[in-house]
Amino acid sequence: MLRLIAVLAAVLLAACATTPMQAPGGPPVILVSIDGFRPDYLDRGVTPVLSGLAAAGVRAAMRPSFPSKTFPNHYALVTGLRPDRNGIVENTFEDPRWPGETFRMSNRKAVQDRRWWDEGEPIWVTAERAGIVTAPAFWPGAEAPIQGVRPRHFLVFDMATPNEVRVDRLLALLDLPAPERPRFLTLYFDTVDTAGHDFGPDSPELNDAVGKVDAQIGRLVEGLEARRTPANLIVVADHGMAQLSPDRTLYMDDHLPGDAYRYLTRGAFMTIYPAPGREHEVASALLKAHDHFRCWAKADIPAPYHYGKNPRAAPFFCQPDTGWTLTTRDYKPSEPELGSHGFDPYSPEMAAVFVANGPAFRPGVTLPTFDNVSVYPLLARLLRVKPEPNDGKPDDLQTALTR
Repeated sequence: MLRLIAVLAAVLLAACATTPMQAPGGPPVILVSIDGFRPDYLDRGVTPVLSGLAAAGVRAAMRPSFPSKTFPNHYALVTGLRPDRNGIVENTFEDPRWPGETFRMSNRKAVQDRRWWDEGEPIWVTAERAGIVTAPAFWPGAEAPIQGVRPRHFLVFDMATPNEVRVDRLLALLDLPAPERPRFLTLYFDTVDTAGHDFGPDSPELNDAVGKVDAQIGRLVEGLEARRTPANLIVVADHGMAQLSPDRTLYMDDHLPGDAYRYLTRGAFMTIYPAPGREHEVASALLKAHDHFRCWAKADIPAPYHYGKNPRAAPFFCQPDTGWTLTTRDYKPSEPELGSHGFDPYSPEMAAVFVANGPAFRPGVTLPTFDNVSVYPLLARLLRVKPEPNDGKPDDLQTALTR
């Protein structure tokens, strides 16, 4: 591991003495998402590579956008737009323009349909329009021709693809001839999130998953060294993870009859759709004080959450306290879930990691917590493209940059 730490300094902090192998226009920008990776995981003694990158570069905790789910926040990171503006308002949602259709992460047809994604412009679309080759592998949205533009290189998501294969595919892209070699690339790991759901964020299994992903980051860094490729490497997460317990379970059945509504999401929140003619009944039941959860009509969701104006947002949104589960009695999971996300993004358990290292970043910088939409203007700056209008604040990361 000492050699790996040396690699970090040699590859990511300084240009190589020999001619670097990089795409035209500057160092490649590699955005790595480790789904469900909290900032405090860096302090558990199982991440020598990532902790080394952080010590020799930039470290921060990021606040996810509301709701703190996977697809909305991955799209927020690359568009700079909060979910209410980027259109991916949840992992599972509907659009009133298309009755009978539901967007789900598991719905391959929907995931590849640009209609769901066109409310935002991800950084790879902006880059491709500027003539920059991109490769947003396994990133939400990358499989669709958003606004009519496809990335030069993309992969259809397959959760069964081993992490080491994902790293090898990224490195292989850096071996392409210069005209095809991407300057913006992404890498995605889902195993930490899976372990968090299955075993909880404080489990040995979670720590084991974190350590294994850290080793893959090490393989990535070694691969960059072998290619003499100084890169700007940014490691993020979409959200954190909170511990669940069976004795912290709430049931909507205790407040509403099942035929008065339907829901699309349960757990860390519920999205409620009243049955026709039952709107007043649902509002009367939900919009009052409850133990351990609160509900809002979409128009009244608190301003700090920046949510509720998009027509795709559900009519009512109910949020339990962090670590509690809001469900129905007829839902019978095959295995109990011991960790989850989707809770209040201001809750410390929902914080997401941010680590950056490379020639663009100053060493030894710890930033205050910032909103994840500020990653987008950073990406635009590193790629030297004009950012689209966005919700990010370039000043959030200004002090982390060398210039």
